[in-house]
Amino acid sequence: MGGVRKLAVSFVVPAPAGVAVRDRLKYLTVEDERVLRAVGAHQGALASGDLKARCADGLEHGAETWAARKRELTALSSSRIAGAITKATHDQWALARRCQAAYIQNLEAGIRTLRHRLSLPLGERGTKRAAGGYRSKSEWFRKSRRLAALEDRHTAAVADRQAGRVRVVRGGKRLLNTRHHLTQAQLTEAQWRERWEAERWFLAADGESGKRFGNETIRVTLDGEVSIKLPAPLAHLANTRYGRYVLTGRIAFAHRGAEWADRIEANRAVAYRIHLDVERGRWYLTASWQRPVVQTIPWETARGRGMIGVDTNADHFAAYRLDRHGNPIGEPHRFGYDLSGTTTHRDAQIRHALTRLINWVVRVGVAAIGIEDLDFTTEKTREKHGRRKRFRQLISGMPTGKLKARLVSMAAEQGLAIVAVDPAYTSMWGAQHWQKPLTTPHRKMSRHDAAGIAIGRRALGHPVRRRTAPPPHDRSDRAGHRTAQAGPGDRGREGTRPPATDRPPGGPSPSGKRKREPSASNTVRDAPSTQQWVQDSLMRTG
Repeated sequence: MGGVRKLAVSFVVPAPAGVAVRDRLKYLTVEDERVLRAVGAHQGALASGDLKARCADGLEHGAETWAARKRELTALSSSRIAGAITKATHDQWALARRCQAAYIQNLEAGIRTLRHRLSLPLGERGTKRAAGGYRSKSEWFRKSRRLAALEDRHTAAVADRQAGRVRVVRGGKRLLNTRHHLTQAQLTEAQWRERWEAERWFLAADGESGKRFGNETIRVTLDGEVSIKLPAPLAHLANTRYGRYVLTGRIAFAHRGAEWADRIEANRAVAYRIHLDVERGRWYLTASWQRPVVQTIPWETARGRGMIGVDTNADHFAAYRLDRHGNPIGEPHRFGYDLSGTTTHRDAQIRHALTRLINWVVRVGVAAIGIEDLDFTTEKTREKHGRRKRFRQLISGMPTGKLKARLVSMAAEQGLAIVAVDPAYTSMWGAQHWQKPLTTPHRKMSRHDAAGIAIGRRALGHPVRRRTAPPPHDRSDRAGHRTAQAGPGDRGREGTRPPATDRPPGGPSPSGKRKREPSASNTVRDAPSTQQWVQDSLMRTG
């Protein structure tokens, strides 16, 4: 086992603590859209100014500065809107800090790889674990220049992090850069401007327990009526009392509608967000709320009825069912998807594949799914896979973060537990120990199917290999069992036979089935351990 890294301990992934549902706001009038645009633009400008002030505070931010910013926003809107804006600002600043830390780690990984390869002689071959030297002096020189550039970026990023500086774009950096490539994006300047403004609007409100229908700013009644508390400068646009504007259209949540209705009927907190899909020209309302913290299923309970091992690939899930002892049951299953095309298409493909996977798991009666805890952060660097562009595109196109989050949320609805395992060596050891033994003329086993078995066995707590090495022939009487299939308390196929002392010699067993008598021993070593070996006193040796 020399050179094999220590594997991380498998764990049960906690269930999600929040729920979000979305539905379309239909039958809005021209006046409704005009009011929504005015409110979104006004509150979006306040959110932009608040984010600028928060970024200027940096690491010196405290409760006093937060209270001062909220007081300034309250005069221009309301106390509830000011609280929602400041909370969103802090969440966005914290996200920028996490992205900054990930960027620094990515730079450090690239710098380490470049320094290692530059220290090797030209043309030196690499290994499976480390890249070799560069092929020519020209490539070595170009990589040395890239190393200097990465070191400069790393120094600047570390300085920004220590000073508390972050760079945030309300509306998104990608959409901002699209402004300089309108021809490639097939957009006009007016179309881009409309999308840019819609992304920078702020039409959201946090829920409040104990308030009417769970939210005072954006209120949705049981019959689907939506009303908005207008900010002070826009109070003249109200069409009802207390500065509220009631939309003409109605909304009805088709998904989780009963759960949402129970919450607002009990005046429990529900947060709302209104946004415009410019490409489709449709308005949507998203409702979200928190769930009570659910106790994670213990690992022993999760594996009691077996496990479904799932290997995640670029175009399909390879799943295999295992019993609680780690033995494969039935045939391998594959759930395909296509990750080409737009983001919406890829997301729909992942959801459809996960739905089919979870439905199959429910049908077979297994309560847990074992999946790799994938994270390609260190694998995406181009310094490690410089010439392997197709491989880099492959791993970059796999939405590991969204996939895990969606799988956990969808499995929680069916009462299934998700066990995350270390992904190290699953494909290699699965192919080595399981692919060939399970291949038959009527069953074709791929490397991915075998990896699913390895993942399931690791999630169950068993070793990946089928059996341990057989004991030496001269020590077979004290080497013990050679199987790794079952635990010490489980009777396996290589376990001891039940005693046969309750039946006459050669007669039937209590179950009615005849058992073969043990054959006579041919060697001293095979003699029964109960036999007494004594020396006759009359026998003498010369």
